[in-house]
Amino acid sequence: MTTPLVTLRPITDAEFANWRDHAAASFAAGIGPAQGMNPAEALDFAYRETDRLLPAGHATENHLIWLAYAGAEPVGSLWINIRPRGAYIYGIEVGAEQRGKGYGRAIMLACEEECRRLGYSRVDLNVFGDNSTAISLYESLGYIVTSQQMRKEL
Repeated sequence: MTTPLVTLRPITDAEFANWRDHAAASFAAGIGPAQGMNPAEALDFAYRETDRLLPAGHATENHLIWLAYAGAEPVGSLWINIRPRGAYIYGIEVGAEQRGKGYGRAIMLACEEECRRLGYSRVDLNVFGDNSTAISLYESLGYIVTSQQMRKEL
């Protein structure tokens, strides 16, 4: 399968609230099981963490939030933080109806190109250990494990 072309554009004020809700729900779905939280606790934590990281919403300094488009159709979103040592991906999301079409790869490649354009030579991210689809994507793009947390349930 060839990788589809996507373009990234900054999120608008009108789009931010809906994006925030979706981003928090997505983060809660991953962090809840990883940290042993029930769904309500995980969602509450995800909103608090999102608001802590983005105190000025999408206008927060050093944070870039983009919507990804294939032509005129929205296919996902990307949230990065730009730091002196490199860019950090806080969130990448492909719309549920768009999954399996190569848009995750396309968004990641567009992210890398945008980071190079901004003068960065490195991109970091975190992925939950049970997200094998994302792990496979990142490995196929050349990302390497730099840290690993482990657990054993007793």
